[in-house]
Amino acid sequence: MDIAESDAKAGWKQWAGLAILMLPVLLISITVTVLFFALPSLTAELEPTGTQQLWIVDIYAFLLAGLLIPMGNLGDRIGRRRLLLVGAVVFGVTSAIAAYAPTTELLIVARGLQGAAAATLMPPTLALIRVLFTDARQLQMAIAIWAAVFTLGSVAGPIVGGWLLEMFWWGAVFLISVPIMILLLLLGPFLPEYRDPNPGKFDILSALLVLLAALPLVYAVKLVAEQNLSPTMWLAAAIGLLFLALFVQRQRKLPDPMLDLALFRRQAFTVSLITATLAVFALVGTFYFITQYLMSVLEMRPIVAGLMTVPTAVSSAAGSVLGAALTRWLRPGYIMGSGMLFGAVGFLLISQLGTDVNLPLLFGGLFLLGWGIGSVQALASSMVVATAPPEKAGSASGLFESSTEFGQALGAAILGSIGVAVYRSTLAGDLPPEVPREAAALANETIGGAMAVAGELPQAVGAALAAVAREAYVDGMQVASLAGAGIMLIMGILAFINLRSAENPS
Repeated sequence: MDIAESDAKAGWKQWAGLAILMLPVLLISITVTVLFFALPSLTAELEPTGTQQLWIVDIYAFLLAGLLIPMGNLGDRIGRRRLLLVGAVVFGVTSAIAAYAPTTELLIVARGLQGAAAATLMPPTLALIRVLFTDARQLQMAIAIWAAVFTLGSVAGPIVGGWLLEMFWWGAVFLISVPIMILLLLLGPFLPEYRDPNPGKFDILSALLVLLAALPLVYAVKLVAEQNLSPTMWLAAAIGLLFLALFVQRQRKLPDPMLDLALFRRQAFTVSLITATLAVFALVGTFYFITQYLMSVLEMRPIVAGLMTVPTAVSSAAGSVLGAALTRWLRPGYIMGSGMLFGAVGFLLISQLGTDVNLPLLFGGLFLLGWGIGSVQALASSMVVATAPPEKAGSASGLFESSTEFGQALGAAILGSIGVAVYRSTLAGDLPPEVPREAAALANETIGGAMAVAGELPQAVGAALAAVAREAYVDGMQVASLAGAGIMLIMGILAFINLRSAENPS
């Protein structure tokens, strides 16, 4: 029987199973942002080169994005619980290695293996929820909780990172994974197992093609985020698109494709996927510049800056759960469309922030953004999983999570690039003439660089440079926020139009 059509009610065992599945979801989502605050102390101890520092951050995302679809498909074939437990072992071991890595090279290798292990953890969590919950209404609420925990983890990352750095050393941001993975290994065997009864042959070439497509595409997006529109960026994008086209072409020919392209013919599936991608785009894009705004412009300590994001965590969780509950009376298109519009208003409030502390404006903007993104993620993930056949739920989950990974990269690249471009333009026009050429070049790179340089200059010149840099950064943040508001407004209208007749997945 198709579990999407069953009406058997879940009991305490199923809800306990959901709690177990939330362990890797919370951990992986925290891992996305927890490293941000650790980079300065990590860099001071290991002394990586600029290129190595980029690899420490990026290799995790590269391998995670590239392996999500193949690992989701593999879980459908060998068993989702089995894949989850194997991933827990690898993630725990590589986290311990990363925490105590004596060299930059070993840390990069450990981070890469962490990304590969994370790709085995995420798809089974969403796919196994569909096995645990056979009542459609409970299934939707369980997926809403999954989305809420994922968003909560992303927002909690800076808070956890700030606290760990104040209490311990940079390796602690990796070491926290170990006890969570041990707990998952102890409790994981109580989860149900599920695999596709007729899986067909696992196509290694498809897995290689999707990896070869994802790696250069994510790399190209990262270069855009660094304002690097060099031939290398264009070449990487072209190579990624070429392998993506080859992957799609192969899926059309295979009797048992790794990714069922027929899913994209369902409007609810495709629009939900795009909307969810842009919601994550907004979340990560916001934190890309809000974190620096709080620490460099308002000069808050890391732990205090992290606590300033609590409204986003609370509202995103509430938006996820209440958004799912509202489907009893409203169609998904109305909820997802209004969620994007709430996010647009949140961006508009953030665009009014200045160089002075304005907590009502900051909290109001972050609260509305969190609420909108939470409600979108809950409904979108439910629509994506519910429209896929049960035996393909792992592949659909992998695709959904791959799209969110690209959404994260695009958020930092597009909104970050807009902010940096305005920052540099404004700084160049208002820079005090007394600032030396070398100091001006460093200040032009980042707001953090400008603050560091300002502290080394004579007091009057340094104060003038710091004031100009803060104003320039705020100008960039305002323009980027307005761009984010426009993107979310347009997608909200499109969601209203294209999903207005879509039925609730329950």
